[in-house]
Amino acid sequence: MSAVELRLPAGGLAPVAEVLAQVAAEPADGPLTVGDERVRGFLEAVARRLASPGVARTHPELVPLGFFLRRAEVSRALERLHAATGDAALRMPRGLVLHIPPANVDTVFVYSWALSALAGNHNVVRLSPRAGEAALTVLDVLLDVLADAHPAVAASQRVISYDRSDEVTAALSAACDLRVVWGGDAAVRAIRRHPLAPHARDLTFPDRSSFAVIGAAAWLSAVEEARERAVEGFANDAYWFGQAACASPRTVYWIGPPEVARPARDDFTARLAELAARRWPVDAAMAVHKHVAAYGMAADGGAARVAFHGNALAVLDLADPAAPPRHWLGTGTFAHARLDALADLTAVVRRKDQTMTHFGLTPEELHALARALAGRGVDRMVPFGAALGFSGVWDGYDLLPEFTRLVTITP
Repeated sequence: MSAVELRLPAGGLAPVAEVLAQVAAEPADGPLTVGDERVRGFLEAVARRLASPGVARTHPELVPLGFFLRRAEVSRALERLHAATGDAALRMPRGLVLHIPPANVDTVFVYSWALSALAGNHNVVRLSPRAGEAALTVLDVLLDVLADAHPAVAASQRVISYDRSDEVTAALSAACDLRVVWGGDAAVRAIRRHPLAPHARDLTFPDRSSFAVIGAAAWLSAVEEARERAVEGFANDAYWFGQAACASPRTVYWIGPPEVARPARDDFTARLAELAARRWPVDAAMAVHKHVAAYGMAADGGAARVAFHGNALAVLDLADPAAPPRHWLGTGTFAHARLDALADLTAVVRRKDQTMTHFGLTPEELHALARALAGRGVDRMVPFGAALGFSGVWDGYDLLPEFTRLVTITP
């Protein structure tokens, strides 16, 4: 059977059957349990390393991950899980969980893996051989911390790499109790061709699209510091991971009459253009891609106007606010549209829409919109700067419970 590269623990090439046999074995001092202290200690040490100045300075996008893994955050997640369970049932691990993260935002594997390990599962993570620098930095941290971790962690957790192989993916799929798949719709469909055991199931995170909403009047009335902070948050949401993350905004909706929305948008665009040119430079190849994508959308009638602000920012006026681009147009490419009222978004949102970042909207307005959407789309509403902050609830799934099974007990 085909071999895979063992990345955690580091071990060179090994047959996939051998990897599965290793990871299925029970730790010497007893099975993992939900909230196992052996795993919690490991995650806490990883969090400390990710928060170190060296890592934070080189890869600031990993700072939220370090926060997510802190002992206090982990404890709160477990408390919520146990409170929701009550006394009538016991939470148990699902067993063996297979994680297949996307290549474009490959650090996402740490979030789902960490929650699954916290739930007491044995895990196999498939990391792309073409993983980016941030993912490799995380892997280095995991390897360093593993050296001093409880042996049960090394016995029950595996990170592997292999090129596309139906044979390997089929073997991993047949052995797992839960398969977690992140990626495009085509990637999810390709993985689903490989059957699971009858009791097993998929947890999928396919193609999603996200947008931003700004109250135009609120923007114009905001103080200078608030506008600067909002633009910086918006840029972080968009430009980290090259605007390829599912939560990164691709369209900006302005709420308000034209005479208010236009000056607000002009001010926002000028600030974003200056910040992007200074902090998020775009190379020539990406600039060419953006020109082709933007003018292609205009030629197809999707954009009424296209404007470029250097290589780092492209702005498109949507011909129809109800037809935003839900595909990637290139780093720093944003469609804009105006709506009279926030409620008009109900005609725009689709099931594929995931995250709505916002500025200048009240909690009452956000709750009213969520109720009006009635689950048809938008799983998250977060302020500017919080789009890429991972939560234990993602795409509408409460992940920690998803990684467990309930055993009911009737005396």
